[in-house]
Amino acid sequence: MESRIKVENIRCGGCANSIRKKLSEDSRIDSVEVDIEQQTVIIRTENDDLNAVKADAVQKLLHLGYPEKGSVEGLQALKGKAKSVISCAIGKVS
Repeated sequence: MESRIKVENIRCGGCANSIRKKLSEDSRIDSVEVDIEQQTVIIRTENDDLNAVKADAVQKLLHLGYPEKGSVEGLQALKGKAKSVISCAIGKVS
């Protein structure tokens, strides 16, 4: 099963690396693909509860600074952008 999550703040391969690394820590997720241009994260799982896996992935993405598109506004959105810059830098180093 596959789920696509439209997110904000993905700018480069460093961002994509951070996202792949963090989401791949979840044993229920079989693969993670990041489309930088479309700002989309695609997760694949054989787990029967795709909704729960997706909900957990969305929370992890938010924590990294890549919130689901349209889910945060104002100061919260600004904090997300700052977090994503840090995640991006970590992803470039890893």
